Amino acid sequence: MLAELAVHPDGLSLPRLRKRLDVRMSLLMRTLAWLGEDSIGGVQGAGLVRLEQRGGAETVQLTDHGLAEAGRTQRSS
Repeated sequence: MLAELAVHPDGLSLPRLRKRLDVRMSLLMRTLAWLGEDSIGGVQGAGLVRLEQRGGAETVQLTDHGLAEAGRTQRSS
């Protein structure tokens, strides 16, 4: 997911990201919750992605921390 978002610096809509990753929307949303900036059940999210409303659609993009992590992951592959 991080690698896919890294090549789209302006982010991707949720439906487009779901299609590119070929996963169900429920799985995508759960994953984004853990990778996001909010806390869940008292556990702080990883802060790698941010959800934003743009023109009536939710868009996902990497945070600065997520972009650095995606670069580190790509270099080690």
